[in-house]
Parts: sequence; structure tokens; C-alpha cells
Amino acid sequence: MTDSVVQQAYAERASEYTAILGTVDDMHELDRNRIGQWARKIKGRIIDAGCGPGHWTDFLHQRGADISGIDVVPEFIESARLRFPDVSFRVSSLRALDEADGSLNGVLAWYSLIHLPPAELPPVLSELARVLSPQGHLLVGFFDGEPAEPLDHAVAPAYYWSVDQMNSLLHDAGFAVIDTEARQDSGSRPHAAISAIAR
Repeated sequence: MTDSVVQQAYAERASEYTAILGTVDDMHELDRNRIGQWARKIKGRIIDAGCGPGHWTDFLHQRGADISGIDVVPEFIESARLRFPDVSFRVSSLRALDEADGSLNGVLAWYSLIHLPPAELPPVLSELARVLSPQGHLLVGFFDGEPAEPLDHAVAPAYYWSVDQMNSLLHDAGFAVIDTEARQDSGSRPHAAISAIAR
């Protein structure tokens, strides 16, 4: 699946998506705590990779992080720039980040990897590892389930990953896993998150 498939699917529903899920207040309190605590220990540049409406980017910017947001959907970037004018946003693909090797200290990939077909996830994880400095931090959020199993996503094709399989993929891409989280909230798909550092 190319970027253009996801780009077109979200472009058609960007306003609707932003209205429903475009503020941090709509997010789970545990996610706010986890993402905030993760960023506090990072000194240096962070990108919110697949930032969507930009709410997490602004959330961390407000807490003093040196962060910018990137997304493949121009409509999300245009909206984010209007909503959060003090934050840097740009259109970019996760497959080829416009960043020098080892130039970042953190990458937030919060539910932005779920649309990658299984065969395309490993090279993207390697790309995230490429732009991180040694000991640079990565935080990934995703739907917990049978690895590579398609899920019925409202906007674009998406996939589950198990914590064990994602751990293995991160290891192969050059990361060392620090900690993992999995939970099942009522009325929601199973959630998982993994914090890792570039080796």
C-alpha cells in the first residue's frame, strides 16, 4: 500500500477525524501521562511521526519539548498549522524522513505505523532508527492483537501487532526495548505501547 492510499483516505475525512479525535482531551489519561513522561527525559529534537491533526505535537510543545510534526496528509498539516501556529509542521513520509542520520533525540510514532502493510513495517522502523542518535528514544502506540491481522479501521486499511512481535521487529531494526504496556479499555480495541532506544 502506497502513501497515496492513506493520504487520499484521510484527506477525504480529515475534518471529520480532527473534530472527533483532534484534541488531547479526547485521548486517554494514561496515554497523556505516558507520552508526557516519555518526552520529559529527552534533551534535543523530537519529531511526531505521523502527527495527524497535531494534537500530540502541540501537547509536548506546550510542555517545553523541541518538537515538530510530520504527516503524509497535507490536509492534516494545513489544519495543524492553523490550530497550533507556534508549532512546526510539514508534509513528509515515514518511508523517507527528511532528517540526517542520527540527528534526532526522539521519535513519537503514536498509532502512525498501523496502516503500513506488514512487509513495509520493518524498513520504516529502520528509517526511524536511522534518524535517531545513539540512545535516542522511540515511543510507539498501536493496536494489540494477532500480528499482521487486518482490522476494520474506519478510514484506511490497518493492522494489529502483538507486543512480542513488535518487540522483535524493533530489535531487528536496531532498537533496545525499555518497557511495554498493554491494556483493554471498555468499548475500545486492545491498546499497546512500547518505549525503546536506538542501539
